[in-house]
Amino acid sequence: MTKQSSETDTEIDIHSHEYYVNRELSHLQFNKRVLKQAVDNSHPLLNRMMFCCIFSSNMDEFFEIRAAGLKHQIKYGRETIASDGLTPQQTLDSINHIAHDLVKEQYEMLNDVLLPALEAEGIRFLRRHEWSEAQSEWLAEFFDREILPIINPIGLDPSHPFPRLVNKSLNFIVELDGQDAFGRETGLAIVPAPRSLPRMMKLPEEISSGDDVVFLSSIIHAHADQLFPGMEVKGCYQFRLTRNADFELEQDDMVDLAAALKGELLSRRFGDAVRLELADNCPERLVEFLLKEFKLSAGELYQVPGPVNLARLMQLSDLIDRPQLLYPSFAPGLPKSIKSKSNIFSAIQQKDILLLHPYQSFTPVIDFLRQAAKDPDVVAIKQTLYRTGAKSEIVAALVDAARRGKEVTAVIELRARFDEAENIELASRLQEAGAVVVYGVVGYKTHTKMILIARRESQGFRNYVHLGTGNYHASNARLYTDYSFMTADEALGKDVHKIFQQLTGMGKVLKIKKLFHAPFTLHDRLLSLIDREAKHAKAGKASGITVKLNALSEPKIIRALYAASQAGVPINLLVRGICSLRPGIPNVSETIKVRSIIGRFLEHTRVYWFHNNGHDEIYGASADWMDRNLLNRVETCFPIEDKKLIKRVMDELSHYLSDNCQSWEMDAEGNYHQNQPKEGEERISSQEYLLESLALT
Repeated sequence: MTKQSSETDTEIDIHSHEYYVNRELSHLQFNKRVLKQAVDNSHPLLNRMMFCCIFSSNMDEFFEIRAAGLKHQIKYGRETIASDGLTPQQTLDSINHIAHDLVKEQYEMLNDVLLPALEAEGIRFLRRHEWSEAQSEWLAEFFDREILPIINPIGLDPSHPFPRLVNKSLNFIVELDGQDAFGRETGLAIVPAPRSLPRMMKLPEEISSGDDVVFLSSIIHAHADQLFPGMEVKGCYQFRLTRNADFELEQDDMVDLAAALKGELLSRRFGDAVRLELADNCPERLVEFLLKEFKLSAGELYQVPGPVNLARLMQLSDLIDRPQLLYPSFAPGLPKSIKSKSNIFSAIQQKDILLLHPYQSFTPVIDFLRQAAKDPDVVAIKQTLYRTGAKSEIVAALVDAARRGKEVTAVIELRARFDEAENIELASRLQEAGAVVVYGVVGYKTHTKMILIARRESQGFRNYVHLGTGNYHASNARLYTDYSFMTADEALGKDVHKIFQQLTGMGKVLKIKKLFHAPFTLHDRLLSLIDREAKHAKAGKASGITVKLNALSEPKIIRALYAASQAGVPINLLVRGICSLRPGIPNVSETIKVRSIIGRFLEHTRVYWFHNNGHDEIYGASADWMDRNLLNRVETCFPIEDKKLIKRVMDELSHYLSDNCQSWEMDAEGNYHQNQPKEGEERISSQEYLLESLALT
């Protein structure tokens, strides 16, 4: 390939399929990077087990949403060619091939590395043949007392057809011999495991030699004969079905979004089958029976040498008390500007505040609302809510404010995936307290993170604003990296007020001064900023783009980055997950580097740095660079203008770029390779640096 000679040629060149990575396959690449942490000795042992579990959880969602979406396209003839040139069927075939390899690798890690390492620490997962006589007696009593009264075996015959099984539930197919009391001898039964019971339990100390753990599946398997008195259990095999968990709301006839959503949530539990996980010792005749029943192909079958739901192993760190096998705890730090002020509004008046969670505390965000609820000068509070948690302190503060007579408006996104039911409940709670609750705009998810507090002061009303890159979820703020920005900037306050007007009322697009907001201006402004860097480079001026995101797949943004690279702009992309851009291709993207940081905390921050010929511009945002974020959601992108804060963000991003032990770099083929310190080179971990510099360790 040669460098293109004209803008027209360049445009044609960078449309080529060979310069794009398939979005779904890129998602699997991210899951693979997560899985690799399970055998990375730089993590404590129980955290390594957690990475193995997180991989399972990620794969569940991948099949429920992405693989299911492809199957839906194929089933209903809505197939479209992706930017990488693959059809949905080709992508689905590739997914199943790669996913089988990943799952095989996961169970090898579990059985050959993690379980032996845990056993060396005195933590044993006991199989049935390893139970002592005392343990067998205790588990038999447990089965009689806790399992038998609530378990419901289902024999298969004409009057008992195959039951509808809930998405991701644990079940057993049981092969039987003999006749029952009614003379039936169908030979097969299904046993759904009670969903109310934990999937594993720690045995009492008096019958254990250490921390002995037993799976619920082992207990049910060992006592399956008690479920079918007088019949012989010839085999009992666990399985788990994954279903399509996505859904679309028909907007034409919709009157009440909350009511429509409640109806659709039930369908998620019983959507079309997309994957069958099954014990690897299950006989072929039963395998074929289940595949036929669920209308699945052999490629959608995953036979595994172990528990069919490894995500449930996440409970292990709660069952056993081994703090030495976990990351050491730390106390999130607080900026001096907040420590020195008892009133958070005084601190924000003094200067803008930027917090980086989890290294810095999320408490100031909660206090922002708590103080507003009690402050007699605060008149109104407006907030967007996407994910908040079941027992949210944020929502409690809004309820308190509404009960105290403040004008509280909550824009709740009911369609936050897998949090829909919880958000409906939160909406009801706020409405009962007297808050005004709206559900955003039908057809556009409200994904922006904004709080606006109107306070009466001596000079009139002043707006105090919080803008974030993550959710208002206190638990997530201890695990996800995100920026919180608090300001009393007049222009930003007016901008946020106008966006709330658009969300709660109706009218034309309002003129926004400082914020970029999707679906109206963000996409175009990003293209303009990328183009500006390209023009600087062509003019021989200093240029550069450094961006930290969760995902990058929007075609026009990718083409703009390719064009900027061809102009000579140095581009550093820190993309945790999906990245459809391919770096390092001669004459197309050779000045672009793509890195992914995988470590103790989930990298969730969205921040954009445009070098602008030495006049650096920093923006925080709620949006990733994906079609849905930039074109089909309500998102905000906010400037950080304080010089000290700009320098700080630049320094933090620079440490991410220097990371040589938790970073993975993408090559020109779209594959990732983990960076390692070279001989004699200093070990640099961006997350460890931020812990040391911002948190109280």
